[in-house]
Amino acid sequence: MEIFLVRHTETTCEKGICYGQSDIGLAEPYDIIFKNITDQLPSEAILFSSPLQRCTILAKHIQNQIKTLSYHEDNRLMEMNFGDWEMKNWNSIPPEELNPWMEDFVNISVSNGESFVELHERVGIFLAEQLSKKTDTPLIIVAHAGVIRSFLCHQTALPLQEAFQNKVDFGQVIKIEL
Repeated sequence: MEIFLVRHTETTCEKGICYGQSDIGLAEPYDIIFKNITDQLPSEAILFSSPLQRCTILAKHIQNQIKTLSYHEDNRLMEMNFGDWEMKNWNSIPPEELNPWMEDFVNISVSNGESFVELHERVGIFLAEQLSKKTDTPLIIVAHAGVIRSFLCHQTALPLQEAFQNKVDFGQVIKIEL
């Protein structure tokens, strides 16, 4: 099964702000970047997207450019929930909260948020569900860096602690085969 993982393009959020599941828009202009993305995708696919607008704006553009057999928004494709840290500047998060998480982001949950292992579990459930359908039609998944890193860890058995070895740029398309 071919899966095309697509990270949304740059957001309107100022640099240094923690915005996991906050619904942030996309920085414009993005037309040229969107064209570059769709040029890397198959001409026919099943399309999935995080329901956050920074993904749905791109997903709906893709839907208008290729033959989309179906389109689904799925909460399991949302970025990590940063709970009480959402929309805070990373530098303003108290060190007694931030440091333990930085030392073990895999297992430690953000206050009123989630850990990376929790994100990885929901992505794994989504992935298992799609693989059980055994379709030959490519999948396009428009999502976030954390979600895409999780997919890559599932694919390569890379330990979660090393997930950030997978560089995922804004607007990047990564093809995997499972």
